[in-house]
Amino acid sequence: MFYLGNKKNKIIEIFNKIVNRYDLMNDIMSFGIHRIWKKILINYSNVSYGEKVLNLACGTGDLTYKLSSLVGNDGEIILLDISFNMLKNSRIKLRNSGILGNISYIQGDAEELPFSKNIFDCIIISFGIRNFPKKDQVLKSSYKILKLGGRIMILEFSKPVINIFRKIYDLYSFNIIPLIGKVITNSKDSYEYLVKSIRLHPNQEELKSMIINAGFSNVNYINLTGGIVAIHKGYKI
Repeated sequence: MFYLGNKKNKIIEIFNKIVNRYDLMNDIMSFGIHRIWKKILINYSNVSYGEKVLNLACGTGDLTYKLSSLVGNDGEIILLDISFNMLKNSRIKLRNSGILGNISYIQGDAEELPFSKNIFDCIIISFGIRNFPKKDQVLKSSYKILKLGGRIMILEFSKPVINIFRKIYDLYSFNIIPLIGKVITNSKDSYEYLVKSIRLHPNQEELKSMIINAGFSNVNYINLTGGIVAIHKGYKI
């Protein structure tokens, strides 16, 4: 999901337009690889039975299928997104799949998290952190609401580490993705923004430093697909 400060209302409007094709576009743009990235994210998160997990900028809730089964009946998954239509879409999908009992939905802004301190075991942000205008505020707020020993997991587009890979990726991103967006969603501008937001996002080391500055310890990251995306992990100790 996208969060752009004084452009929030415009971005919400854009995503309300494309919500019904959002998952399809993710599959097409990434050739389905985003599903593998997210599977690795969940495995790396070590979410376990009975834990309370917050999925920030949850989008259409595709992480919840696996997370719900991992935390079980004694755990809870809270999905938070600024877009009502995204939450509505995720709720319909999950209910149709029989995922009901341990799921809660909150429409809210990740920069103003409506939770008490020390209540979550894990916070997961998948392809959302780059769109927060106040990333530092989101990270510091996330730190406060995590329990001691809790961790934050961030999956996000990053900077390819191989030069030839970077050139091919740039060509595909700037010339092909917006055209696919136009054909599939009739919203070329949404995917032009997507590409621009990726380029403006901090690289792996810069994001690592931001997470450390927010108070987290033992912060590390792993590159996936040559650094096209990276997973960052940090602990509240």
